[in-house]
Amino acid sequence: MSLLVIGLSHHTAPLSVLEALAEHPDASRAIAASVLSSATASEAVVLSTCNRLEVYAAVPAFHPAVAAIGESLALAAGIEPAEGTRPLADLPPGDPSAALAARAEALADHLYVRYDDAAVAHTFTVACGLDSMAVGEAQILGQMRDALAASQQRGQVGESLNALFQGALRVGKRAHTETDIDQHSVSLVQIALEEASAVLGPLAGVGAAVVGAGGMSGLAAATVHRAGVDSLTIVNRTPERAERLAAATSGQARPWHALPDVLAASDLVITCTGAVGHVITAGMLAESAARRGGRPQVVVDLALPRDVEPADSWGRPVPGVTLVDLQALGLLLEGRADTTQVVRVRELVTGEVADYLTRRMEKSVAPTVAALRARAAALVASEMDRLDQRLPGLDETTRAEVGLAVHRIVEKLLHTPTMRVKEFAMEGSGEDYAAALRELFDLEPKDVANVSIPPKRAQS
Repeated sequence: MSLLVIGLSHHTAPLSVLEALAEHPDASRAIAASVLSSATASEAVVLSTCNRLEVYAAVPAFHPAVAAIGESLALAAGIEPAEGTRPLADLPPGDPSAALAARAEALADHLYVRYDDAAVAHTFTVACGLDSMAVGEAQILGQMRDALAASQQRGQVGESLNALFQGALRVGKRAHTETDIDQHSVSLVQIALEEASAVLGPLAGVGAAVVGAGGMSGLAAATVHRAGVDSLTIVNRTPERAERLAAATSGQARPWHALPDVLAASDLVITCTGAVGHVITAGMLAESAARRGGRPQVVVDLALPRDVEPADSWGRPVPGVTLVDLQALGLLLEGRADTTQVVRVRELVTGEVADYLTRRMEKSVAPTVAALRARAAALVASEMDRLDQRLPGLDETTRAEVGLAVHRIVEKLLHTPTMRVKEFAMEGSGEDYAAALRELFDLEPKDVANVSIPPKRAQS
């Protein structure tokens, strides 16, 4: 089995495509089920965050798996074919494969593919936060851990992906404990506040509002509070959660129906509700702007799917309103991370990937080596039994010396081929040499399989 990663992120896809995937909360489960049902993968983990969706799979063959995973992603995103390709409506009726192929082709420009060694390097890089929108952020570690746990609970993870993710999580922890990558990373909220300050001036005199009371909203409220804003209002559909966040940040909780009034009263609005559908429309912003008399306002949308109706669908600009969304923040964040720390973490990742690949290559030939040694041990035991039958009066000391001599001869004969198979594994041709050993020594597939499968633990 080989490792395969196919995905799309803020590096390769526009916000609209990522948003289409985020609008379906069950997309991860559906994608994994679809990939596994296609029989092109034996294991699958889907990692879904606000700025990426990736499928990690253990696959027997590259091309069939790429096609199946691409179709599953396109179907989940509801992607339509690009201009110049046949519309889905024109495809032969009742031909779902053709429809999926058209969708996959339309999504292909946004996808990246990492295979085998490159898949390992990508996974470790993601776990360290080097591929994140805010380089060095640690939240991705928890998201990867949750994705692995969910797939384990559904029985979709085996030895290959479990080893890959456990290794990646360990490397990610090292990156944050052995370097200062997290201290030097720039958060989305911090960048958003810098943008707000450029428009509004010092934040100490502005009225701010946070719409939502989840994790990101809590981070936003705490950051805004530390910035020393004049007032802070929390709006959430669940009053109790709004009140708790308001109490923690010296703010004021307002009910959901008061959102239009809060918009009109706030110079800075940060929203991240996790809702499907726009909670702040162009019409609401226009009404708020009219009530504000043209005073400048910055609206920061940290949600995916977006909470705020995109500016390109407003029809005309709303006077005084500056909208900052995740895509704009992603562009602002590029190159902001501390270069020295990034280099240190990349060096760490390079070393860890090399160690992981070395262990994996050694492990790939280990069953053949173990089967060969088991066959040799069985032959030695058989010959010693024959010796006992021919010389039943042989004393124990002499028998032990004979047994030791035979064992040494066998060990010396096996030493070179077993060492060479490990050396060849390091060079990438270990499987060919292992196959030759199996053929030369007449090792049956079941012999190799028996030493590949760990014994079952006894039930307590």
